[in-house]
Amino acid sequence: MEEITKNEVVEETQDSEVPHDKTVRLMSPTRMVVRRFFRSKLSIVGLIMVVGLFVFSFLGPLVYTEWGEIELDESGKTEYSISETTYTVDGVEYTIRQTTEKSLKDNFLAPPSSEHILGTDNEGYDIFVRLMYGGRISLIVSFIAVFLITILGVILGGISGYFGGAIDNIIMRLCDILICLPGIPILLIISTILDASGIDAKYRIYLLMIYLTFISWPGTARLVRGQILSLREQEYMVAAEAMGFSTSRKIFKHLVPNVMPQLIVQMSLSLGSMILYEATLSYLNLGVKAPYAAWGTMINIISTNQNILQNHLNVWVPAGICIVIAVLGFNFIGDGLRDALDPKARR
Repeated sequence: MEEITKNEVVEETQDSEVPHDKTVRLMSPTRMVVRRFFRSKLSIVGLIMVVGLFVFSFLGPLVYTEWGEIELDESGKTEYSISETTYTVDGVEYTIRQTTEKSLKDNFLAPPSSEHILGTDNEGYDIFVRLMYGGRISLIVSFIAVFLITILGVILGGISGYFGGAIDNIIMRLCDILICLPGIPILLIISTILDASGIDAKYRIYLLMIYLTFISWPGTARLVRGQILSLREQEYMVAAEAMGFSTSRKIFKHLVPNVMPQLIVQMSLSLGSMILYEATLSYLNLGVKAPYAAWGTMINIISTNQNILQNHLNVWVPAGICIVIAVLGFNFIGDGLRDALDPKARR
């Protein structure tokens, strides 16, 4: 019975013309991660949201060129004319100066129209254009800050975890000191110093984010240190030690790559936090200042003008929506990467 079954199977295989040399290919780890990532609907939604913001912020100004970032719609300004009349009474000369106010077409706080897609703010700036340029600031600053934080955290955390001992104690105590520093009060002091130094308002936010980078790397360093403490005792590290590899090669070629999945997830989640931090600084008037645009600066206007808060939602709501989209998008991507990089997940 077994022979018959075997012969039938052989004949069926020959009839179906399946090549005998066909081999089964295993899926590579990278392809498996990509497949898991795109299997999640939230990951795809987050990717679409982030890519959409990048296209809107960086390619939008190239398409919509009717107004510039700091270009005012001066047709809404009030025109003043001064006239002087001189006359003499009892030998005393008198001059009467008269100021005439002429109101032109009102384009301050203008509603959405064909000329201004989202209307104008209280200064006459086009809101739609400032949304695009504000997105550039928020996204660029966040990416630079997260990149620098990761570099510092990987270097110092790798050194701390690999060597241990006194070096580990020094770096970890430095982390403890930086974590204890009050962020906002020191940022207020730095912002005041920058105001007094006359630095261009367009570049002030970058200097503030450098300080944020300086006090934010300890979290990444601790993550890298904890992973390396467990990885440095693995068999492949013993083999690397026996082969006489240099310390830098063992840390950055064998240990750090094994920490990259956790780092990628943390970077994607940190991007959303940095965008919120930048928006908070701009809202508190510590970051980008007028006439340059940032999403937080565009919302800052409601803190001093209740009329705009209640009656002109087109001035500040779009900036808030962009911030929400950016933070949610990066968080969705981070969650998707965390699930895709989980070695215990099913294929």
